[in-house]
Amino acid sequence: MKRAFEFIDEKSHKFWWIETSENKFVVNYGKIDSIGKYEIKEWDSVEECEKQATKLINSKIKKGYKEVNFDYNNHYYFDDMDYDIDFLTSHPNFREHFTDEQLYCNCGDEETPFGSDTGNDVLHIIEEKIRKNKNFSFVDFPKYLLEKEWGIEYFEPILITDEKVFAEELKIKDKGLSREAIINESDEVVIATAFAQIKITGKIDEELKEKALLSLKRVELIAKICGYGESEINKQLYNDLESFTNKENIKLN
Repeated sequence: MKRAFEFIDEKSHKFWWIETSENKFVVNYGKIDSIGKYEIKEWDSVEECEKQATKLINSKIKKGYKEVNFDYNNHYYFDDMDYDIDFLTSHPNFREHFTDEQLYCNCGDEETPFGSDTGNDVLHIIEEKIRKNKNFSFVDFPKYLLEKEWGIEYFEPILITDEKVFAEELKIKDKGLSREAIINESDEVVIATAFAQIKITGKIDEELKEKALLSLKRVELIAKICGYGESEINKQLYNDLESFTNKENIKLN
């Protein structure tokens, strides 16, 4: 079930929509043309979830809300901070393409986009900044976050052509930290930012996409040099991101 409503009178211009998925639903509501607030609720069964969703819908109709054709594609999607990352609070284009919910809404696996502390922080910091500025620049964000807010050197994602030179570079210590750790932090931020843009807006800047693909390649090379072994998750992230294409019906800045 997925239904949207609006309430418009002399004082109010509000929207409200609901979507159910198995035994939980999401509601998104607020002033028309705003991002609004997201809330997810989980129930004991599919039947109870549908029952409670219908109850909410009927309550809105009684209050004067009118059903509308909501533009779900040209809308920002933020997570319910009390529930954490979820497909229901992700853009339809994200859900359609990145279908592995256990991978792309994972809050505990370090290799996933939002599973590490860094990746999770990046997603939620971006959400906070967009609420203050809808013209937020995803492309510029990784460098800004690392250097201006976290005080860490930013390593631009590049194509590594000389593995031996790069391997020696990884051994360098900067203020007690290995170059490997610092580069890895840059790559985690870039990768999380790229997936966050798609999750929130349903599209990605081509420049950011290219940077994220280079970061994923660099992560793979570092793992090889350091003897960590191949990562199937990293390969899937690369393949899924590479194959993602923007749809023409997305108009967000």
